[in-house]
Amino acid sequence: MKRLKWPSWMPIDPYILLLLGTVGLAALLPARGTGADVASGASTAAIAFLFFLYGARLSTREAMDGLRHWRLHTTVLACTFVVFPLLGLASRGLVPVFLTDPLYQGLLFLTLVPSTIQSSIAFTSMARGNVPAAICAGSFSSLAGIVVTPLLAASLLGGTGGGFSADSLVEIVLQLLVPFVAGQVLRRWIGTFIARHKKILGYVDRGSILLVVYTAFSEGMVQGIWHQVSAVRLAGLLVVEAVLLAVMLAVTWYGAKALGFNREDRITIQFAGSKKSLASGLPMASVLFGAHASLAVLPLMLFHQMQLMVCAVIAKRRSRDPEVVRERIPVAETRIAAGTATRSG
Repeated sequence: MKRLKWPSWMPIDPYILLLLGTVGLAALLPARGTGADVASGASTAAIAFLFFLYGARLSTREAMDGLRHWRLHTTVLACTFVVFPLLGLASRGLVPVFLTDPLYQGLLFLTLVPSTIQSSIAFTSMARGNVPAAICAGSFSSLAGIVVTPLLAASLLGGTGGGFSADSLVEIVLQLLVPFVAGQVLRRWIGTFIARHKKILGYVDRGSILLVVYTAFSEGMVQGIWHQVSAVRLAGLLVVEAVLLAVMLAVTWYGAKALGFNREDRITIQFAGSKKSLASGLPMASVLFGAHASLAVLPLMLFHQMQLMVCAVIAKRRSRDPEVVRERIPVAETRIAAGTATRSG
């Protein structure tokens, strides 16, 4: 019998499996009492360290060089911080038929976080798009998100998103912005070390996020928040997120065409403008939502996996566009001719 293989174009991010495992651990063995205090303190330190690393990694020179393509970056930022939030606000009409109010708050928060960097670059490269622009677009989005996401959360979520207040704003400045700025300031001295140990620090990044998730979901279990979610509500959330992703993929692709961007730039705009960052969103949610962070990050975790699967399919198809194939044929013919000439010589 022929063995069935999972399609290579439909990736399950192994990190999502680790996140789900962490959620399961928090459900079975939530941190309580002194353990909860220790986990909370470690989570706070981990978030600060994460954003310190983000600041140390971001090359200010590369970001400034990318300003030459300001129309593309403005378009991506508009999609990320204007179009997405407007769609999030419009989804308020789905409460209570499809979504509960806490799930809607999480969905709205999802629309406020910055775009991804690594996956946007990977999919842009696969689809033969403008990779340098994708690098800059992701960096700009992450940088803007440090300030824009909390401000949008304060304006749109208000007190319903887990008690957003002036104290929350101070926490954001201390836990996110100050470490980020410190990383930028110290980059000239530690940038080489960061680059040399990129792989090891990547594990530190992911481990820190797992700690944040464990702490958030432990608090949710202790507070009894998960009794508010049913399988039917989760199915409704998945449907809403699928529609949200489809709309953004269409808006970024056809909107970029209407604005006169070429094929390579349209690919960059589509992948950078339709995605949301799990790495940035999870720590921010922990600060913004406190004990309610578990429900707040659930929509983001589901959307993250959905965007990876869908964008992988799109990127593969974009790489087979007729114009790309025509570009490859002359290159192949040149190599064949060169090989024939070498052999005949």
